[in-house]
Amino acid sequence: MKLDIHGAIIMIIILTILASIASVWLGARAIRKGSRMAYYRLRRRQVSAGWRMILFTLFLVGVAFLIGHYGEPMVYRYYPPSPSPSLTPTISLTPTISLTPTVTDTPTITLTPALSYTPTITETPFLPLVIEAQFESLVTPNPAAVFSPLTFSLNVSGFTPIKPQTVFQNPVLHIFVTYSYDGMTDGVQWTKIWYQNGNILQYKTLAWDSGTGGSGLDELDLPADQWLPGTYQLIFFVGTEWKVLGEFRVVGEPPTATPTRSPSPTRTPSPTRTATSTRTATRTPLPISTPKPTNTQPSSPTVTK
Repeated sequence: MKLDIHGAIIMIIILTILASIASVWLGARAIRKGSRMAYYRLRRRQVSAGWRMILFTLFLVGVAFLIGHYGEPMVYRYYPPSPSPSLTPTISLTPTISLTPTVTDTPTITLTPALSYTPTITETPFLPLVIEAQFESLVTPNPAAVFSPLTFSLNVSGFTPIKPQTVFQNPVLHIFVTYSYDGMTDGVQWTKIWYQNGNILQYKTLAWDSGTGGSGLDELDLPADQWLPGTYQLIFFVGTEWKVLGEFRVVGEPPTATPTRSPSPTRTPSPTRTATSTRTATRTPLPISTPKPTNTQPSSPTVTK
């Protein structure tokens, strides 16, 4: 029987609670037995021992509370988990159509649950060239680097998901994803890509700086009206090699965004046209009288003597 860290913590808590119950029972028994003794010193010693056991019970309860809240994160700090690589879903065979008798009752239509979810079959993920062109790191990736399966939830406590699920009902504001990793190298190029119904929604590529192993947390945050129903996928790449793929579905229509009315522009009054001056009529010049030709008489010749 293999016992992981989480199971060991639960077992320690149970043993501590059982020890506290036994301590209360023994303390009460010692007090009851001491009260019946005739000698004062013996009676006082027995009763004091009983009360000490009851006070020790309070100590055990406090220890159980501290282990339950801080024990597992403290252990993961010194002993990072070693996740196993995620399994690629295999293609299930489609059953062939069987012949039905000629005289049969028509089967009734069975209702499909609204929140049922069947993982879609995807091809081998690849890194788009437009993202690969943005690589800056020169560190060679470790081929033994692994990521655990991605877990999606609406709330988390530290690195622990609260009520993880694969189908989310609108309205949704943000979805958290938790995972663990091992064998990573600081400085290596690391890329995450969010897909929405087969289209790239968000991506980030940068140099890894979170150590060799440990736990990780990410978040997809969108406005409520942009959570379209369909399939969402998150893929991690180390260098150009994909390491893990996780997906979930969002069902139901998102809330409609309330449009913000912009103030309509106020029309400025058009300028009042001033009256144009009326041109006065010009006087028509009178016709100039043409002088009549006068009769010119020839002069008498002058006789010289």
